[in-house]
Parts: sequence; C-alpha cells; structure tokens
Amino acid sequence: MTTPSEANSGRGASPDPASHAANVYDAAEGEWEDELDNDDMDFEPTTEDSEDIEFFEATEDEEDEFHDAEAGISGVEIEFSMDDGESGSQDHDDGNDTETGTPHARLVGSVPAPVQVSRNQILQLLGHAGLRRIFADHGGAGLRAIGVDDDDDLEGGYGGVRRRRRPRGTKPNYPPIPSEAGSKLMQSGTFGSNEYYQDMLKKRNKKVPRRLLARELGLESAHFKRPNGLISQSLIPSSNADTIIHYNARCYSGQFSDDGNFFFSCAQDFKVRMYDTSNPYRWKYYKTVDYHYGQWTITDASLSPDNRYLAYSSIRSTVCLAATDPDDRSEPSHLDFTNTGGRSNARYGGGYSHFGIWSIRFSGDGREIVAGTNDHTIYVYDIESRQSILKIPGHSDDVNAVCFGDTSSPHILYSGSDDTLIKVWDRRSMGDSREAGVFMGHTEGVTYVDSKGDGRYVLSNGKDQLMKLWDLRKMMPTEKASELNPGHFTTGFDYRFGPYSEQDYEPHPYDCSLVTFRGHSVLKTLIRCHFSPPGSTDSRYVYSGSEDGSVYIYNLDATLKKKVDVNGATHGSRPRGDADSWTASYAMDDRRTRDSWTTCVRDASWHPNAPVIAATSWNGYGMSTGTCTLHSWNDGAEDDEGEPKMGTRVDQQLSHDEDLYDDPNTRGGRGPGRYTRSRLRSRRVIAADDEDDDEFGW
Repeated sequence: MTTPSEANSGRGASPDPASHAANVYDAAEGEWEDELDNDDMDFEPTTEDSEDIEFFEATEDEEDEFHDAEAGISGVEIEFSMDDGESGSQDHDDGNDTETGTPHARLVGSVPAPVQVSRNQILQLLGHAGLRRIFADHGGAGLRAIGVDDDDDLEGGYGGVRRRRRPRGTKPNYPPIPSEAGSKLMQSGTFGSNEYYQDMLKKRNKKVPRRLLARELGLESAHFKRPNGLISQSLIPSSNADTIIHYNARCYSGQFSDDGNFFFSCAQDFKVRMYDTSNPYRWKYYKTVDYHYGQWTITDASLSPDNRYLAYSSIRSTVCLAATDPDDRSEPSHLDFTNTGGRSNARYGGGYSHFGIWSIRFSGDGREIVAGTNDHTIYVYDIESRQSILKIPGHSDDVNAVCFGDTSSPHILYSGSDDTLIKVWDRRSMGDSREAGVFMGHTEGVTYVDSKGDGRYVLSNGKDQLMKLWDLRKMMPTEKASELNPGHFTTGFDYRFGPYSEQDYEPHPYDCSLVTFRGHSVLKTLIRCHFSPPGSTDSRYVYSGSEDGSVYIYNLDATLKKKVDVNGATHGSRPRGDADSWTASYAMDDRRTRDSWTTCVRDASWHPNAPVIAATSWNGYGMSTGTCTLHSWNDGAEDDEGEPKMGTRVDQQLSHDEDLYDDPNTRGGRGPGRYTRSRLRSRRVIAADDEDDDEFGW
C-alpha cells in the first residue's frame, strides 16, 4: 500500500516567559500579583490548543490520509517500512494494487494483516499531543535512536528546529581564528600589556629573568612603562600539580576570594570546605559546612565581599548562609527564596522544594543575592529583610547562570539560560518588566556567565561547545529580540549523554558576540568559564574548564595560550579500592570509560595575586570522586626543591594520608578487587529525598 508523505511543519512562537511564573512582581505598583499556581516540577501535558503541537500536526490535505494513533489501532500489527518512499503504490503477491489512503488493517480470516507504516508516520505518532513532551529531554538524539539517519531532514526537536546536517566532508562554518575583533582588544590595552615594537623587531629575550633584570636596571623604554604587566601575564601555571586534594564525592565548584586569602570548594556530599590561602602555595584547612536535606548536589556558592559569609545552594528553593569564621560553629541560616513578603509560605515548609536553584551571586555591597532557578526565573533576595524583593520570569527555560554586571552597583544583572539567550536587566528601568537587551549568538543552552566587573564585558559558556565574549554596547535591543524565536536556531542538544557533532553546528544568523573561543568541551555538566584576574595576569586571558580533563587558557584573539592537563597530573593518584560496583552507576559512557581514570574539569579559579590556578573536577575511576588540584607557574620545571613536594596528595582536610599512595597490586598478594579502604573508596553519595537524580541532569 502507499505511504502518505510527511507533513511539512514549522515551529510556533516560543511560549511567553511570564506563563511560567506563579507570582509576578509588578515594578510599577511595587507589589506582588498572584496568578495561577504553576509548579514547574509537575508534568504539564501538551494540550490540543498548544502552539507547539503545530510542529507534528498534519496539514488539512493529509488528515484524511493519515490514520491518527488516537483513533484506535489496537490489535493491529505494524511493520516498519525503512525505505524513503513518500507516496505511490506497491505490488503485492495477490496482484492487486493497494489504494492510496488511510492505512487500515486488512483482515485475513479473523486475524488483522500487518499494516506498513513509514518511519515518518511513526515520528508523527510519537509527536502527537503530549507524547512529544515525554521525548523532549532526549532531543534530536532520541529521534535518531528510533530510526532517523544522519542525513534526514527533520524540522523539529527539543526546543526548536532540527536543521539538516551538512554533507559529510564539509567543514563547519566557525568564526575565524585568530579573531580580528579579539586582536583589536588585545592591542587596546584593556586586556593586558603589549610587547614594545622594538623588542619584537629585534626578537629580544622575553623570558622572565631578562624582564626582571631590565626592570631593575631601568632599561625599559621611556615610552613603554608597563614591565610589570608583561611579567605577570607571562607567568602561566603549568600542568604539573603542586598539590592534589582528594574528595570522596565529585567537586562541582571552587573559587578564590577577591583578595586571594580564602578558597572554598563544593562537593556532591553536600559539604562546602573552606581553606586559608593567604599563602597560595601552602593552604590551611579552615572549616566545613553542610547543606542538610539537599537534592543531588550543591549547585553553587558565593562569598560575600568582606569574606565573612558564604552562601551556597542546592536544587531547592532555600539558600544556606554560613559564617566563615572557623571559631563560629553555629548552624547556617536558611534564606527562603519563596518568601516574597505578606504571603503565607506554609506550603513551602518541611524541606519541600518549589523550585531548584542553579546559580547564586552576592552583590557588590553584600546586601543582596541574585539566583537563577529551574522555574525559568531570576530572584533577587534582600538579606536584611529576609525576603525576595524581585522576581523576574524572564526566560523560557532553566536559568543556569546569573551575575551582577558591576561590582560597584547592584542595578545591572546578567542571566544565561537553556533557551540559548543571555539577558541584561536594568533594575532602574523595569516598569514594563522587560530586559534592557539580549545577547544572542549561542545555538545551544548557556551553562555559565561571568562579568569582567567593569559593567561592559561579559563571558559565557554554551552547550554548543563555544565560549563567547560580549560587549554591553553591542547587545540586541529588546524590540528586535522579541521578534525572533530562539527556538528556530537550536537543535536542543542534550550535552549529558553524548558528544556534540560538528555536523549539527550552524552559525547563529543574529550573533552579536565579539569573539568566539572553541577547543574545550562543554559536556556532562554545566562547565564554567572566567576572565583572568587583573592582579596576576593583567586581565590578559579568558579560561574555561573542559570535559576532556583540562583547563583551556585563551588569548583574546581566540588562540589557545595554554592547556593545563589536570587528567595527566592526577592520573592514578588514588587507589581504585573496592569501588567497581559503584563507579558503574556513575559512568556515562562505555565499560572502558568506567574502568579508566577519567577527569572532567567543571570549574577553575585563578588566584588574584599569584600565578596559581585551582581546578575542581570530577576525577577518578568512572569520575565517581573529585579533586581540587593546585597548579602554579614553575618555568617548565618537572619538580621543585621547595615544600610541599610537587604532586603531594592530601585528603579533604589537607592531611597527609598514606592510603593515597598505596598500590593495591602490591599489598600482600591481594588484588585490586579485595583491597578495601572505606575512607578512600569511590562511593555514591545518596541525598535525602533523592528520588529521581536524572530529572535534573548532572
């Protein structure tokens, strides 16, 4: 019989972000307006009136040809037709030609005969009504898994239009490297110092001892008085690790304080460890604070400007606020972001999460905390009044990253979301509750946003495997951005379960970024990126973690300055123990990956005053444990005469542990499978109420 052709369909307009909010703050009236409760944690089936259903709906001309799944195909055996025939007739053994029409079952006696259905019809069936929502989390990869070849043209997918893949052998149209705009920034003096042209012409020795000698002897040119900047930006940390701090759970983030005297690391065991780093080469353990009843992991943490308080979050609506004083043993305060003032919050009690928080940041004055959540909303919380003073339902997907634009002012906010957009918010002009502008250019979700702190430059990481630099003066106006549907420029790539194919990449037609950096991998988790500090690098570089186990350091012209190999520095630095049964539950790839030492650098922090980088990683056999590694500049030396020795292994409280140096293959004939050290084994950390881990990703 003849199979009908697949309907050509488009993607409807993106849903109104305001529809996701349970309560909306009216900036003009200065109060909260109650709307219908809409708990984003609950499943909402797509209705027949939904605009999104247009994607899989058949046209009027085809409704008579296509037999709807809901019309009742019970008892009918379906055969998959894997050919690409769209229409026409097929010859059967009985010599009769089948009619073009609805694929009803033919009865042979009392048994229904098989019905032949094309794969395009199956896709339409799967996309009907609420079924498309069920398969949304797997995006294009899920569609390919049910029979769609690489070259098939699918106009649809999670979050937008799945574009036709380029023919094999053709290269993706990435922005050129080096970047012309980035080269101009490097020459402008805003991002570091530049070589004196006579030194470049004469190819003078640029090593650090030569620069120090020239500075001491006053040999620098009278027209070129920036030797300190050139020296500091040339001190790039090496791959060799000075110290390897081992954790029994994955590390999700770690950052130095602005003055460099403090460092914190967040792990999946719901603990935040604090360290005294006033001597950046010899850390001291400070204290540990917990997040009781957290969900899945600690997602983020932020230190107050005066270093007195640390705020940290989980996938819940409560942020913990703990004192950093090691002598203060009091329990952390709990900041309920659902508290908007003047309303009963009884239904949020008892540890129930109305939404989860992905990202938090202190304001420059330490009075407020901004948060990005999985209910597509940005919250601003006032610490003194203990309530949320602003709620902005500004995105159509999870808000993975937020930050303040200027350290001296709390008015400008940035937010990055899985809807691929970075939005700029000016709290002084939000009478219409709209953003001040939009950065459009990522073709997949945004994982992190970092501000240079000057109110002008912004850096972002995306699931399209790109890092982008933005200029506030070049953002897209709200009026123009509102006319575009970001879903039309994305494939909805799910970065958690597989590599990103360059064949899927197409440049964004409305990209307003200055520079695009590529080479690192943004897979498995929300990997972070940062500007290098002005003190220790003269703001010369940008850098990012990577799923391949390295820290990538880029020049502003998008060329790679250096790659810090964390995986190579830590490989085999702790015994496997008896953790094989646990690592299998964590591994996301094949058996080879589960049995091997694997590293994913999720975050990295450059010390503000010393040539030191601290990298926090998922690290170990099957990536079931974590490390924080300290990398410093050592002028290429493989070892160091100082103390502690390079490659020193310590536990999470910086204590020496002989178990970390044990080789299980040499312990009294006992093999790796029988070697047991409970404190070191790679074990999964189970959280309270941890019922559905995969719902929130990694």
